[in-house]
Amino acid sequence: ADYLDNGNNKMAIQQADKLLKKHKDLHCAKVLKAIGLQRTGKQDEAYALAQEVAALEPTDDNSLQALTILYREMHRPELVTKLYEAAVKKVPNSEEYHSHLFMAYARVGEYKKMQQAGMALYKIVPKNPYYFWSVMSLIMQSISAQDENLSKTMFLPLAERMVEKMVKEDKIEAEAEVELYYMILERLEKYKEALDVVRGKLGEKLTSELQSRENKCMAMYKKLQRWPECNALARRLLLKNSDDWQFYITYFDSVFQLIDESWTPPAEEEHSLEGEVHCSIEQAVDFIEERIMEESKSSRPLRGPYLAKLELIRRLRHRGCNDEYKLGDPEELMFQYFRKFGDKPCCFTDLKVFVDLLPPSQYTKFIRQLLDVIPLVAAAENEVALPGDIKALQQHLCVVQLSRLLGIYHAMEKKQKLAVVRELMLRYRHGLEFGKSCLKTELQFSDYYCLLAVHLLLDLWLEGEEAAVWQCLTLLEEGLSHSPSNAQFKLLLIRIYCRLGAFEPVSELYSSLDAKHIQHDTIGYLLTRYAGSLGHYAAASQSCNFALRFFHSNQKDTSEYIIQAYKYGAFEKIPEFIAFRNRLNSSLHFAQVRTERMLLDLLLEANISTSLEESIKSMSLSPEEDDIPWKDLRDNRDLTVLFSWDPKDRDISEEHRKLSLEEETLWLRIRSLTLRLVSGLPTLGHTIQPKNSEKTAENGVSSKIDTIRALLQQLEAAVDSGKKFLEQKIQYPVLGPPPTRMAGFFSNGSCQCQTSLFYLVSDIYELDTNGLEDSAEIQERIGNSFKSLVERLTDLFNKCKGDLIEVKDGTLKTHPNLLENLVFFVETISIALWVSSYCDSVLRPFKSNLQKKKKKKKESSVAMPPVFTHFLDYVTELQTLTSNVIDHIKGLEIILTALKLEELSLKDTLLLQEEKKFTKTVQGKVQSSYHHSVQEIGELLKKRLDTIKKLKI
Repeated sequence: ADYLDNGNNKMAIQQADKLLKKHKDLHCAKVLKAIGLQRTGKQDEAYALAQEVAALEPTDDNSLQALTILYREMHRPELVTKLYEAAVKKVPNSEEYHSHLFMAYARVGEYKKMQQAGMALYKIVPKNPYYFWSVMSLIMQSISAQDENLSKTMFLPLAERMVEKMVKEDKIEAEAEVELYYMILERLEKYKEALDVVRGKLGEKLTSELQSRENKCMAMYKKLQRWPECNALARRLLLKNSDDWQFYITYFDSVFQLIDESWTPPAEEEHSLEGEVHCSIEQAVDFIEERIMEESKSSRPLRGPYLAKLELIRRLRHRGCNDEYKLGDPEELMFQYFRKFGDKPCCFTDLKVFVDLLPPSQYTKFIRQLLDVIPLVAAAENEVALPGDIKALQQHLCVVQLSRLLGIYHAMEKKQKLAVVRELMLRYRHGLEFGKSCLKTELQFSDYYCLLAVHLLLDLWLEGEEAAVWQCLTLLEEGLSHSPSNAQFKLLLIRIYCRLGAFEPVSELYSSLDAKHIQHDTIGYLLTRYAGSLGHYAAASQSCNFALRFFHSNQKDTSEYIIQAYKYGAFEKIPEFIAFRNRLNSSLHFAQVRTERMLLDLLLEANISTSLEESIKSMSLSPEEDDIPWKDLRDNRDLTVLFSWDPKDRDISEEHRKLSLEEETLWLRIRSLTLRLVSGLPTLGHTIQPKNSEKTAENGVSSKIDTIRALLQQLEAAVDSGKKFLEQKIQYPVLGPPPTRMAGFFSNGSCQCQTSLFYLVSDIYELDTNGLEDSAEIQERIGNSFKSLVERLTDLFNKCKGDLIEVKDGTLKTHPNLLENLVFFVETISIALWVSSYCDSVLRPFKSNLQKKKKKKKESSVAMPPVFTHFLDYVTELQTLTSNVIDHIKGLEIILTALKLEELSLKDTLLLQEEKKFTKTVQGKVQSSYHHSVQEIGELLKKRLDTIKKLKI
């Protein structure tokens, strides 16, 4: 066991063998040996050994624990349940084995059996937790029930009765049990009963979370639409803590609900269960003014009351009744707020919510007013006035961010924009003085200046200023050198490098972000969208593996979280964990990465030497199976991960998200169908059959071609939907969701090539079943297909021609679309080869039959059917075309190596000496990345060329 713990698996196996020589029935030694075998990659031997021991139904703790570890490493949790079922039969009163059995069921989600196991445990040892394990398992059955009705009429009422029994017998001990009772009542929509539980004696046990009882009461009042109670409770909680924003929202919601219902407080008794109620605008205004008065006496400044005043103005304005209640002018209130909190980084995000209260005609005046109160010092008359300390710097940064948000920078001319960029960078470099003592992991105080300057340059780039994008990269690399942990710099660099078609620097940047856990799903798209499409195949494989490792481990990890939640009685977390697992399993990104990863593996591995069939088998792919949950696909991407200070009309909207999800789903459907069609090729394996034989349907081959034809129809439909979608010509914001590869796939002709290749498969199959006689028409059709395919592939190649990086007017311009087209060319030629090798497998037997006939008849020549010459011509032309592309790529490599970047774009007087160094680095990175892409594409094409040469029937 020690050897296993230290990772020395070979020694562990040797030691186990020694022990087994002396005691050949030592179960535990056998299992430990099996663990060693499993870890050294001998899965089958390990499994056989484990089953040998499991068949004896061991009851010693060591063997059971060791087998549990082994099965978990094999990802076979269902075998653990069988182990403990047997152990419990043999030792029926063991509390330990029963609880292990319960947890084993929890790992595989067998909720009904969990319920039974919980009750069995409670009978042996009447402890409360075991009883409530069983209750929770009923709730889990209700959550997982397909039939909503069953859940409401059977599982939940049964759970409720079980808890009520304990309540009547006064056996409720822990807070978790009350939580569970509340959860059941809430799911049964018995809100009144739930409220009584929380407000009653049982509710006193709810102590672990701050305001746990109040929050639960509030939730029930809202469900019951008891606005007087909502209002009174929110009011009471705000008197305790006037900085708690959620209660301001509830307070305002309830005041206006009561006004709309014309509610009046009863004359004699209490206003409500929770005390005094406010039901008029006057009361609300007074209440907020009182909070502000109170705040002025408080020892630390609170933002809540001031923001609540702005929120109230906004709501009153929305109702069209602001002027009656003189709460003040929003512009003045925001100005005062800035004076009080302007040196806090949160000041900008607080005010951002309320800027729509300002009339656009006042924007410039408002910004000037703010600037006037910041203590800035100018060294000389015409120089920029700079902040003297961090507080002034924060205030100034807040104003700059507001200027961007109000669209002041957007309205400027090019010259003005460049002047602002220069000023922002001056302020950025000056601000670095305040951060000299910062650790490497801390951000510099002035980082946002640099980011804002880059945003302005991006505007210029989109307006057609090519040099601006290089300056963006230069400034970001400079920023990153001073603030190596700034995730925003890295994310923006990733986006811009990808837009320019350079993937090489991106891998390193992404790994330095050190994305954790769920982030592989939320921001992973930044990496996986571009990895394969820019020709960095090795990096693409790696990035897909990263993501997939997370998604696959999620299954196992979530089971562990659920088990911990049972152990510690955190029942309300269990449905959350289940929902989390489902959210990841139906993640759009997960489906995309799975599909692209398999297509990539086929591209990289499936030459004819290691046949397509083997690769498809190892991935357990089949054309009939579709494992993507189309109806439940969840878009978990974080599209706002990059900071943006753009006004609402330029920012990412809900509409953009919807369109992006639609586009991603359409593209995924096309990719997934392509993968399934490719995986169907080996299933059409050549079977010689008499013409019109009845047997075809039995051996399943004909049904295979039907599958392929059905998939082909679906692909046509998906392509049509994709084309319709693209007709809308949607433009996402520059930092919004990246568009898919769909537009390129259609416009460069890959789509038509790939579709006609799959149609060709159908024709060849027909030729195979009908034989060569009387098939002149099919043969001609196949010949024409071959011809048009070569033309289409040549067209596709023509769309790959051109310089990847060109120098124009002293600036660099990259052409990532040419790179993407080359990548599509490699993929399409690979599919062409897989289809050709199927043709080859069909035509070879025909040829040898003809040769046999020739020998029999002793004729000097038997007429060769035209399909053979068609195929040979086609293969020869494929070979020539691929050789041409390889030559073209060699040419690109030579040009890229010879490109001298030193003299480029450094003539620009804007660049300081400091910046020149970074410009050189940036251009070098892009050049090297393109070089790398071209090399990897070339290597892959050479493999394809070798394959084509073997295709001579």
